Amino acid sequence: MSIVLSAPATPTAPALLLRPWRDGDAGALIEAYRDPVLRAWTRHPVTGPAQAQVFLRRSHQGWAAGHRFMFAVLEEDRVAACVVLKDVRPGRPSAEIGYWTAAPARGRGVAPRAVEAVTAWAFARFAATGLTRLELLHQVDNPASCRVAEKSGYVFAEVLPARPPFPRDGHRHVRHLP
Repeated sequence: MSIVLSAPATPTAPALLLRPWRDGDAGALIEAYRDPVLRAWTRHPVTGPAQAQVFLRRSHQGWAAGHRFMFAVLEEDRVAACVVLKDVRPGRPSAEIGYWTAAPARGRGVAPRAVEAVTAWAFARFAATGLTRLELLHQVDNPASCRVAEKSGYVFAEVLPARPPFPRDGHRHVRHLP
């Protein structure tokens, strides 16, 4: 499946291109994951070529299976973020959206615009198979993710108790099919 999404430029930021991850993105993944902040929030950090290949293989497999869609978010041809739509199943009313942002792209509205683009695509693409709700989850000590959720139209729904592999309580934000 070759899906390409976009988010328009703003007065202060260039347009974004969202596409499936490619094998040639391994170097950009390794570079993004050199950031200790990103590694701190990620269960499966990419620390070298072998982990990059695992990441890319998992991405390709999810697209092929039709239930996990990982998008590389490009800003002026550089990887700025990743947005993933996961747990999409026919007849299941909810799925989860997640993301990370590369250090140079943080604080500039990349994540909310990318999350919004994937959210719109998800509802347009999967509403006919029963998708009516998307959830965005993060740990309570990640206020930046709360801001991304709010800016992307995801309403705070509840505090979730900590459960492995997450060491702290979490927030569930929800967005319903318009």
